[in-house]
Formats: sequence, structure tokens, C-alpha cells
Amino acid sequence: MAADWFNRWNKSYKAGEISRQVCVHAFVDDQGVWQYLPWNHRGWHCGGTGNNTHIGFEICEPGGFSYGKGSTMVGYKVSKNEVYFRKAWQNAVELCVMLCQEYGLTERDIICHSEGYKKGIASNHSDVMHWFPKHGETMDFFRSAVKAALNNTSSPLNPLSEIAVGEVVEVKSSASKYYPGGATIPSWVKTGSYHKVTQVNSNGKPVLKGGKTCVLLGKKVDKKNGRESAGIMSWIDKDALTVINSSSKAEKSTEGQKYYRVQVGVFSKKDNAEATLKKLKTAGFDGYIKFE
Repeated sequence: MAADWFNRWNKSYKAGEISRQVCVHAFVDDQGVWQYLPWNHRGWHCGGTGNNTHIGFEICEPGGFSYGKGSTMVGYKVSKNEVYFRKAWQNAVELCVMLCQEYGLTERDIICHSEGYKKGIASNHSDVMHWFPKHGETMDFFRSAVKAALNNTSSPLNPLSEIAVGEVVEVKSSASKYYPGGATIPSWVKTGSYHKVTQVNSNGKPVLKGGKTCVLLGKKVDKKNGRESAGIMSWIDKDALTVINSSSKAEKSTEGQKYYRVQVGVFSKKDNAEATLKKLKTAGFDGYIKFE
């Protein structure tokens, strides 16, 4: 993991404690980010001229599998590692947001190792595209998440402490309980409906359950047609939620405005369409599914 590399690389080349003058700028895992070089120092990370121009960091992968031909992850269990992946993904997004803000960069400046190879500035490695697609992600989705955070849209980086009554949210697929020590979340709560937030405080104070700040979910919102119905009326950890539609955005007047719509894709399977719609909304874009 990220901290373990410190013991490997915090050594002196001059003193002969290590035989190679190599280091990347940082390692990322599910716990956080460990920086190993000043961001403005040249690193050794991509095996090409990208070392001269790019900041490089590694995302640590969980154990329990082996590598086959072409960096194939043999024996990798997606469901077992989904929680780890999401936390590591989020930490990587936050690191990129911080670096973009620090150096005047945008999401367009972010590439993975395999993309660097295609550009002719890195060695022939397949990461991260040997791993991301297993969890339904791509570098384009990663860049979209960074862009959404930089634009302060309704991305996972937005402080959920600011979640408001009336906002439409979705329960994350990785969430298993409403809050630590609470009841198990039924599958239909996560897959069948969005939910409206009906209460964020009690007696003027945040509600803590199992050590987590919670909000009260009220009405259900049908994912297919947007119709509202009676809800679950349950308190839930805010970290288990993704904001789908901010009430502050909905209040803005649209009178006199004209809209141009972009079709993202055509899918033969409904699950694929819903997965793409979810990613778009996580990145801060509104959307809907039309059946033809």
C-alpha cells in the first residue's frame, strides 16, 4: 500500500542504501495519498519523455490476485474489491483536483500510463486500463469526475455537509447499511429509486447515528419516469449518498432559454444505459433515458 513504499524508497543513493535513483511523486490507496517527491521535481515514473513534463503517481491495487499475460488480473474479484476501488478512485480524483488548482491545469492534462504510451512519451504499460474497466470506469469518466469537482458541480467531491432539504439523491451501490450499526439497506432502495431529502437537522443540530452524520430520506423518485411516491423515511449516512439533482439548481428560472440536447449513446441493454446515465449525473450532467 501507499505507506509501505516509504520504507522502500526513503533511502540514500549516495550512502549506498539503494542502487537506483528512482521515485514517483506519490502513491495513492484507499486510505489517502503519500507524497514522495516535491511536485515540481522531475520524477521517474513513465519510462519516457513524460518524466520531463508530467507529475506521476501510482494507484495501489489490492492483493489477492496475480498478473497474467499483458497485465491481465488473474483471480481478481470485482465485488470483493469494489469498496477499495471506489475509495482509491476518489483519493486519486482529489489529488488531481488539488494539482490542477495548484498548477493551473485542467482535466484535459490528465493521462494514464497506457495513454502516455500511445502519445509516444511513456513505456508500453497497460495501466490503468487493465483495471478501471473491471469496475465500469474509463479514463474519460475519471477526467469527468475531476472536471466536475473543479467546476463545483454535484460530484462526490462536493461537501455533503451542505446537502439540502428537497435534493434528489441516490444510495451508492457500495453502501450496505444505513449507518454503522444500522439496518441493512434493501436492494430496491439502491437500484429502483432515487430519494428526496426531507430533513437534515433535528432540533437545529446535525443527526449522528453510529458516529456518522445522517439525513432523513422521504419520498421515492422513480428512476424511469421521475414519479414520486411514499418513501422509506429512514436516516442514512450522508457518505452513502450521491447527489443527483440539487434543489438550488432546480430553483433557477429557465424562462426564455433554449436547449440543445446531446445523445450520449444507444444501448441494447437497459443496465448499460442506466450505468452510463449514473456516471453522467455523478459528473454533474443531467440526463434521461428514452426508450424507442
